[in-house]
Amino acid sequence: MARPSPYPVEPRERAVRMVAEIRPNYPTEWAAMQAVAARLGIGTAETVRTWVRRAQVDAGQRPGVTSHEAAEIKRLKAENAGLRRARS
Repeated sequence: MARPSPYPVEPRERAVRMVAEIRPNYPTEWAAMQAVAARLGIGTAETVRTWVRRAQVDAGQRPGVTSHEAAEIKRLKAENAGLRRARS
């Protein structure tokens, strides 16, 4: 299970927007992510990369399980576990 992010939602969304805005000014997307991480004081560019990838999946621009779908799967698994315990 992933641990919660120490960064609030607004800075994460801002970082994702900034990467998209400044990407044309850098030779690679990774370089843009490094610049955004440094500018916003985010620990590592990898953190920004995971936020960008998650946003791309949620927007349908990249294949994968959306945040909404992942939350629903988690809820259903917890519900199943509860039903199994109640049945035992």
